[in-house]
Parts: sequence; structure tokens; C-alpha cells
Amino acid sequence: MKFRELAIPGAFEITPQLHGDPRGLFMEWYRFDKLAEVVGHPLRFAQGNLSVSARGVVRGIHFADVPPGQAKYVSCVRGAVLDVVVDLRVGSPAFGRWEFVRLDDADRRSVYVPEGVGHGFCALTDDATLSYVCSETYSPTGEHAVHPLDPDLAIKWPQDMPQLSDRDDAAPSLADALTSGLLPSFEACMTYTASLSVDD
Repeated sequence: MKFRELAIPGAFEITPQLHGDPRGLFMEWYRFDKLAEVVGHPLRFAQGNLSVSARGVVRGIHFADVPPGQAKYVSCVRGAVLDVVVDLRVGSPAFGRWEFVRLDDADRRSVYVPEGVGHGFCALTDDATLSYVCSETYSPTGEHAVHPLDPDLAIKWPQDMPQLSDRDDAAPSLADALTSGLLPSFEACMTYTASLSVDD
């Protein structure tokens, strides 16, 4: 299992070692000890989600209030998606930056999204299926979104006219979310994640 930190501090691409033979495939898709060593604290499993999307669907950019935020460990178990993480933490050296990782059922990569970082994806195949575990349960009042087609973010989606949910289509721009105080601060995110350290 290999970890590569993305351009977004605290976000990682995880590449598993695949063991295949004529019978099929085996892999470790998650190791709590190795992830904790890399990110500095264990990932608490509070909720698991499964998302199935048609080709061309874009979901996101979603994030949660910090504290407690909602860290995510995301894998594609069927088909393929272009997964994106967006730094929405005010004061972060990477604020407003984003990075794609292709997740599919061939290489079986995963992405770790830390608290305060936005997450979204574009389905590259029909029935693209994401499985992801979250550090906190869903909180309707603490969950937010930034418009995935915001020209200031300028995310280079592979779909010219992506399908969006009504919620995502009504989401504010990054500038409006910043002005309204909706976005988490980098300092608050770092303070919260430090409090989760196994050394404390």
C-alpha cells in the first residue's frame, strides 16, 4: 500500500497492492495503522455510504463544518470516476486549489479527504459506484456545498454539460461561500485534527 500526498495538504491518494490469479483478486483496501501513521491520527468509522451514478453525473463539491468536519476514505468499487478534492480551508496555502485522482475498478486506488476539504467526482462510466466511509455521521445543518462549475474554481471536468443535483446546482460560488463565512478555517481544521492524535 502506497500513500501519495496530493497538492491539497492532508489529502492522500492510496494505491493498494493487488494480488491476482486465475481465481480472482485480493487486496487490502484500508489499513487503519498505516493511514494513521501518514495522517497523524486514526480514522474513526462513523458512517458508510454507497453512491451509484450514471456517466456524466457530477456530485459535489461537498464539505462539513469543522469541528467536527467529516473526513472520508473513498473507493470506486465498480466502473470509474474522476475524483476531485478542493481546498476550501480559509488560510490554507492551497486555498482554492483542486486535484483530480482517477478511481476505478482496475487499479483500485482510494482517496483520503481530510476535514474541511471539499470532495466531488464525475462519473466516467454508467453505474459508477463509490463506497466511502466517513469519520462523522451526516448532519443536515452542518453539511454544505460549493458549486462544482464555479468559474473561479475552474475545475476541468471531463464533461461539458454535467448532470447536477438541484442541491449542487443551487450551491454558492467559492467567493459567496467565503463572504458569507460558510467555509472552515485552516487553523480550526489543523487544531481539530491535532486533537485526534494518538499521542494525546
